[in-house]
Amino acid sequence: MNWEDECYLLSKRKFRENANIINVFSRSKGKISGIVYGGNSRKIRNYLQISNKLFIIHNSKNENKIGYFKTELVKPISPLYFNDKERTSALISICSILNILLPESQPNQNIYKSFDKFLNSINLDNWIVLYIFLELSLIKNLGYDPNLDKFKVTNDSSTDIKRIKIDTFFYEIPAFLISKKIPQKISNDFIKKSLFFTRSIIQNRFFITNNLPFPKSRIILENYFN
Repeated sequence: MNWEDECYLLSKRKFRENANIINVFSRSKGKISGIVYGGNSRKIRNYLQISNKLFIIHNSKNENKIGYFKTELVKPISPLYFNDKERTSALISICSILNILLPESQPNQNIYKSFDKFLNSINLDNWIVLYIFLELSLIKNLGYDPNLDKFKVTNDSSTDIKRIKIDTFFYEIPAFLISKKIPQKISNDFIKKSLFFTRSIIQNRFFITNNLPFPKSRIILENYFN
């Protein structure tokens, strides 16, 4: 089975002496695993960085066996933020979450588009708010809708904290998550409460129920906004 596509690198691990097994997120194929021979060479190793955009050519003789990737760098993303701990944690966090939760070989255009949009906006000043909305979008596209729209707020109250009940749990969340009107200035407390809310939903609905390990990078990201 041969195909080619642009994709984002979600994870990599060493395989034999000079190869890697990588997981990528492709627009047309979803999450796909493949072997990259020469992946530990200096040339390839330098661009096989989590969240980088790649062009891959996939070759496989059997759909039931792992295939092989030829890779080229399309756009470097993570190297731009090696000196930015918060953005680096966000990139590792969302890639880890997608790598664990996305089903194998099942394309999801909505998740891919929202992920792609975030990666192209992470240089903006309000990137962390965009990250929070990315997690909300992911929650919905993975099959659980917290129905925040039913909790009405006015434009004047977008900077308030609202106490809501979802299923049997109560949460205190910034009202802008409901109104989707982002305040010009947002405090670390608002960011912390927002990240705690989305993390709680993701953990309770997808990780804990399926006995999956939750990425430490996501906790680290949240702790930057204490």
